[in-house]
Amino acid sequence: MAAVPGAWAVVVAAGGGSRFGGYKQFVPLCGREVVDWSLDVAKRMCSGVVLVVPPSLVSRYEARADRVVAGGDTRTASVAAGLAAVPSEAGVVVVHDAARPLASDALWQAVIGALAAGVDAAVPCVAVADTIKQRNDGGRLVTLDRERLVASQTPQAFSATALRAAHARARATGAEATDDAALVEAIGGSVAAVEGESSNLKLTRPVDLEVASALLKARAPRPEVARAWL
Repeated sequence: MAAVPGAWAVVVAAGGGSRFGGYKQFVPLCGREVVDWSLDVAKRMCSGVVLVVPPSLVSRYEARADRVVAGGDTRTASVAAGLAAVPSEAGVVVVHDAARPLASDALWQAVIGALAAGVDAAVPCVAVADTIKQRNDGGRLVTLDRERLVASQTPQAFSATALRAAHARARATGAEATDDAALVEAIGGSVAAVEGESSNLKLTRPVDLEVASALLKARAPRPEVARAWL
């Protein structure tokens, strides 16, 4: 599939990786940096790519994407910085976490394509396998209905107008969110779910690199994977 005209990607790679012990998005994975896997699919699917990195690394990564900008103190601030660098004429913005290097072309196609139904956002979701419990203020646990729960992933596709409006409200109110769909929900926007991928792993701890490496090696041969293992 060719890049979607008018669609831009914001690849978020500005986090400190506190649980990982460092910048997980820049560590090696199958002979390349983690961020490069996310950038590759973004470039295939979108007309332009904005990469958001820690301020100290902007010059180091300035050749990796169409535009490279410094992130903020929070994820919401980092996405806002990336969004500000997206051209005003872009009609679709896809936000993706660099720490999810295994998101497939098909998943990107699915979230972008879902916007054709007129929704403001499309988010990949997977069913929750574990029993989820909520801890109340007294420390007691309450079991939630697993059948009603899903885990959201990235890439998440947005109408550029809706995403800009959501971030404008977040700036005005000081709102923060762990994903941008929540900001769109907060302004009353419509968010559609598409089927996510169980292999779309988010790197959180060092052991996740071993899993990601195994999953990449198990995929159908791709030139970049083959070169990495020569």
